[in-house]
Amino acid sequence: MSRTLVYVEDHEGEATKGSLGVLGKAASLGGEAAAVLCGSGIASIADSLGAHGASTVYVADDAALESPLPQPRVDVLAKLVQEQGFDAVLFASSVLSADIAAGLSARLDAGLNWDLTDVEERDGRLVGKRPALQDSVLVDVGWTEAPALGLFRTGSFEPGEGGGGSAEVETVDVPLEDFSTLTAMVERAHEEKSGPSIEDADVIVAGGRGLGEPERFSLLEDLAKALGGAVAATRAVVDAGWYPYASQVGQTGRTVSPKLYLACGISGAIQHKVGMQSSGTIVAINKDPNAPIFEYSDLAVVGDLNEIVPKLTELVRQRRQS
Repeated sequence: MSRTLVYVEDHEGEATKGSLGVLGKAASLGGEAAAVLCGSGIASIADSLGAHGASTVYVADDAALESPLPQPRVDVLAKLVQEQGFDAVLFASSVLSADIAAGLSARLDAGLNWDLTDVEERDGRLVGKRPALQDSVLVDVGWTEAPALGLFRTGSFEPGEGGGGSAEVETVDVPLEDFSTLTAMVERAHEEKSGPSIEDADVIVAGGRGLGEPERFSLLEDLAKALGGAVAATRAVVDAGWYPYASQVGQTGRTVSPKLYLACGISGAIQHKVGMQSSGTIVAINKDPNAPIFEYSDLAVVGDLNEIVPKLTELVRQRRQS
């Protein structure tokens, strides 16, 4: 029976949605699915992970792990994998998790497949699914030996896939290597924003160069607030300094899968399509009737977004008040 370890990342006292989704998927593979938490003051999260499929939760709760630095976490995971003999270690995509996965791959001399969208057990071996050729095909990827390390694309799995109940919670030591203590975080800056992140939002209102100027992002922010969603942007907009990089959707930005994706003034280049094509419903607003984004939209609105978006925002507000 295969044994899989899932790194569960936490944010503001809660396990991230992506981590819970990967944990549920690991549990559905049929073998043992365990979770590992690393941080300071995170022990309370462990009790909730059994409901998402974890049979055992390993908790490394230490002041040395308070800062979100990858190397100390690599130390914890490497020792845990070596002592427990896990066959696979899986991660949900994030900046921190990607760094940890890469560091663990180097430490254990283990193979790492990234940008995965699914995984299954076939003839006793894990086989991953990974988009290729600008997401036009889906290919099988594998590992030559254990442990198999996998990093999953954002939105690949919804939390709760694995079912489960209670989990055994086990505290683990935090054995830091000398070189892992050489880096210290001086300051953590938090962007002032309200509402969900684009990775967690059920509704995303995205803007492109068709907005004409950065000030018009206020139209999208009003609509997103009315819908309880988040605002995103294309690479061209981010490169022009119109909106923060953290909001970029696309091949070189974030991959999202909301229930509703509203694309405003976005032409629909393949690089942007890669980041949002798994959305539930895609609505595009563009004054160009030949915009490529209309080819893969569920609803196409040809017109001036500067007139359409404010009216749509007002309609949403009226509906919510009624």
